[in-house]
Amino acid sequence: MTQEPIKVIADKCVGCSLCVKSCPFGAVVLENKLAVIDLTKCTLCGACVQACRFDSIEMVAKTAEQKDLSLFRDVWVFAEHHEGKINTITYELLGKGRKLADDLGMDLCAVLLGKDIKSRTEDLIARGADKVYVIDRPELEYFQDEIYAAVLIEVVNKYKPNIFLCGATTVGRSLASRVAVKVHVGLTADCTGLDIDPATRNLVQTRPAFGGNIMAAIISPNHRPQMATVRHKVMKESGVDSTRKGRVFVEKIAEALLQSRAKRIRFEKDVSVTVNIAEANIIVSGGRGLQKPENFAVIRDMADVLGAAVGASRAAVDAGWIPYSHQVGQTGKTVCPKIYFACGISGQIQHLAGMSSADIIVAINKDPDAPIFKAATYGIVGDVMTVVPLLTAELKKLLKK
Repeated sequence: MTQEPIKVIADKCVGCSLCVKSCPFGAVVLENKLAVIDLTKCTLCGACVQACRFDSIEMVAKTAEQKDLSLFRDVWVFAEHHEGKINTITYELLGKGRKLADDLGMDLCAVLLGKDIKSRTEDLIARGADKVYVIDRPELEYFQDEIYAAVLIEVVNKYKPNIFLCGATTVGRSLASRVAVKVHVGLTADCTGLDIDPATRNLVQTRPAFGGNIMAAIISPNHRPQMATVRHKVMKESGVDSTRKGRVFVEKIAEALLQSRAKRIRFEKDVSVTVNIAEANIIVSGGRGLQKPENFAVIRDMADVLGAAVGASRAAVDAGWIPYSHQVGQTGKTVCPKIYFACGISGQIQHLAGMSSADIIVAINKDPDAPIFKAATYGIVGDVMTVVPLLTAELKKLLKK
């Protein structure tokens, strides 16, 4: 018989109804002056336990199945790609993964899903992978959460990696969380640092917390694999060594795992994106200071002159002035360009978390006390609608020379 996770001790319950009032989900009712918990509504938040003055409600701790951690080996990287081209976040993960694997005395492995994708295994081996697990099926031509997750869960349970890393991209964030839930492990999201603790051999996962005000170091000592998603452009890409040799394992997957409840109808490309901001060396970003969407034209003009990408603050995206694909910041993309122009952006901590790694930051804002100036290499106090067109004209003259 399955043990219930929370129960009412009848001999102690006096029917005071304090637990009923405390439950935010309406999961507790009184029946014949006795508290009764509806487990279909209960979220195990514990509010009723704290409210009860007679200790008549008890949470039953679920004992996790103890795993033999010695069975889990190797460092895995999910090889994300688009239209057959490996994304650079994969090379960044291989660069860091190589060091982690060497510290642990384990192999570095890449797992590659797609259609007609076997030829890309050589790239992954040249970038540091000792093994590449390939699942090459027509059903995997396009990323679909349900199918990709089912396949990854299957190979993770089969090979038992010690560490499994994904990029903190739209694909990686969606995929890693699904896998983590099904293999019963935690997931540290948006990491900016990964290291091995020499004493315990656990993975130390570092990520910003409380809006980037502190850096949290997170470990998972009792569960494997240790899973994390890693922000783009915070780690160096692995070098290319075409002489490296590695092993390729082509996995066979059951047909049932390749079935999805969703069907891809078509792909609508964001035609406004001319340069991927995550890959750009120069980014010109606009914020609330532009006042209206039409004024993003001055940002695009400057970006065209410099061959730069167009970025935006969350405020501009939330206002509907520009698509989300341009958003820079904690809830957008993390970028690391050589030059970052922040035009009409105040510089809230969430935005700074996504662009503060830029080599040079040029801030343009009419508020001399805007926080962005504290992070800026160069600052211009003035109206962006006046300063940016003048700057664009001067840059055009200089670049012609």
